Amino acid sequence: MKLIEFIKNLESVNALSKHEQLVLGIMDAIKSGHLNVGAQLPSINVMVDEVGFARKTIVKAYEELKDKGLVESKKTKGYFVVSNKTDIYLKIALIMYSFQRFQQEFYNSLREELEDKVQIDVFFHHNNEEVFETIFSNINGKYGMYVVAPIKSDATKGILKTLSPEKLIIVDRFLDLGPNYTYVTQEFKESTYSILEKLLPKINKYKRSILFYRDDRDYPKGILKSLLQFSEDHNLALDVMNSYEPNSVGKGIMYFAISDSDLWLLLKDCRDLDFRIGKDVGVLSFNDHVVKELISGGITTISTNFKQMAITTAANIKALSFSKKVISTNLIERESV
Repeated sequence: MKLIEFIKNLESVNALSKHEQLVLGIMDAIKSGHLNVGAQLPSINVMVDEVGFARKTIVKAYEELKDKGLVESKKTKGYFVVSNKTDIYLKIALIMYSFQRFQQEFYNSLREELEDKVQIDVFFHHNNEEVFETIFSNINGKYGMYVVAPIKSDATKGILKTLSPEKLIIVDRFLDLGPNYTYVTQEFKESTYSILEKLLPKINKYKRSILFYRDDRDYPKGILKSLLQFSEDHNLALDVMNSYEPNSVGKGIMYFAISDSDLWLLLKDCRDLDFRIGKDVGVLSFNDHVVKELISGGITTISTNFKQMAITTAANIKALSFSKKVISTNLIERESV
């Protein structure tokens, strides 16, 4: 078998461990065209007989080739070559809520930090448990690393715990999977409350507040809990509405918009009615963007640094030294409150 020759040609390289010799030998066979996409690798038993390595060494090598996205295992059938991109050293599944601006920033920063040696495939679950389960059933076992913005549910927790801790990083929203799992997330309730207290003198200018919040979306529950507690503690009038209804803006109201869709409609009505942002009405948005710095004299935001979240996630992946990190949430104060 010519594949065995590729492997044995590396015996003279003393710096290589046996499993590295196997991995590089098979990669050389793929790169040379001897093993094409669709080709089946020798069974574990055959490899034990041919190269004389321990069974666990061969399994480890095959699993590393899976992590690189070069090989897939088919139940009861064996291992098959599925890619000839031997310059990729890790294949990553990035599972996110949706393609929103701040999640795009996370992806772009992660891509930049990991450079071109990593393949990142992106999937969106839209906070739908059935969609999440379908995605996972299709990709489980096909990637070397899973970076997941989770849905907070027991079903999601059960699915993710089928992954070994070294293959999973939880990002964006925290989900407690136990002490062995890595996360790089944001925190909503306490950080939002702390920021609101800083803004209290300005919020007090308005006779009441309105939060646009929907339970059927991926809005963080910590924001809702924080605003309800803050309003109770400071005796403020707060209404919670599903979304902004066009032409409903009123003077003397402080508006909290989680969704940018609500924000843009609100600002349009303010412009049409010549309401002064920060004077006639107050506006606070979540998740900063350069447009929010420029529009309507600047919109005050509460925002996590998603670029830093991506940099920290990438550092964990590159160093294979996993940690637990909560990325700080910041007030970016402008003229809209």
